[in-house]
Amino acid sequence: MPCYNNSKAINRYSTVLDNTDLLKQKEVLMSKKSKGVKKKRWTRDDTQLALLALPTTIWYVCFCFLPMFGVLMAFKNYRIVEAGRSFFYNLLHSETTGFKNFEFLFSSGSGTRVLKLTLTYNIAFIILGIVVPVILSLMMSQLHGKRYGKTCQTLMFLPYFMSWVIVGYFVYAFLSPDKGLFNTILTMLNKDTVNWYREPEYWPYFLVFLNVWKGMGYGMVVYLASITGIDTSLYEAAMMDGATKFQQAVKITLPLMKSVIIMMFILSIGGLVRSDFGLFYQVPKASNSLYTVTETIDVFIYKMIKEQPNPNMGSAASFLQSVVSCALILITNRIVKWMDKDSAII
Repeated sequence: MPCYNNSKAINRYSTVLDNTDLLKQKEVLMSKKSKGVKKKRWTRDDTQLALLALPTTIWYVCFCFLPMFGVLMAFKNYRIVEAGRSFFYNLLHSETTGFKNFEFLFSSGSGTRVLKLTLTYNIAFIILGIVVPVILSLMMSQLHGKRYGKTCQTLMFLPYFMSWVIVGYFVYAFLSPDKGLFNTILTMLNKDTVNWYREPEYWPYFLVFLNVWKGMGYGMVVYLASITGIDTSLYEAAMMDGATKFQQAVKITLPLMKSVIIMMFILSIGGLVRSDFGLFYQVPKASNSLYTVTETIDVFIYKMIKEQPNPNMGSAASFLQSVVSCALILITNRIVKWMDKDSAII
């Protein structure tokens, strides 16, 4: 049995304590010294960073902050009070109507149906918009050929930059009643052709597919970037233990991607009460026969304003959507922070 009361052990232990105390005193002195040194107010690096951020700052001021004065239109009856005056002058001197511009959103009997349809689509978009890009990013991370991988990423990312007008023409090439590809195939198979733009039952599947197809490239790149940041030694250790590719993805990749997945989920929740106008209006060619499955909130607001031209109502609808979206993001972030503090974005 070792003897813990001998003098050598006591001397060694006291020496360690003395060294620890000296280190602590040194840290205190260094911290005081660093606090005493005044940092320069502006450096050359600050100038370079400011110049890099200047174009983005100007863009945000011109296109994001200045247009926010238009929010006042939601609470006013905007009219040209005095000809020759600026927009801001006429806006500030227009009649204040309070919440009167918001009444049209709740006065229509179809408001509940439109809200339900919008929420249903967006829930499907959020779920598939996370599941599909995550699966694709896991598959892309297993590719060994860099050139082939870059080619696949580019082809998948390309639809994200296409407008819904262009996508609408591609869809029409497939679904045209006369010379569309689908009807041509049905004719070759001796089947009856379908007037796709008059059959609402097919369009929920088309719209969900198009939304996922257009956005999967962007989500895949985001998740793939998080995968490339994972330490490869973890996979090497798992391979030495005999883990398969599927086990590595489940036990290593997905847990380390959790924070990014939750961040994308929180941000996507903000669009729960919004709808892509181009997807639901331009792609179906504004067909009246499809309004039962395409009349989401934005399409409904457009129809109401088209019947009663009033920019104040459009501003009121957009303002209400922004407030609800912000509230949803904050509530979701609060819930996530309560469950897992490290995964919250705020």
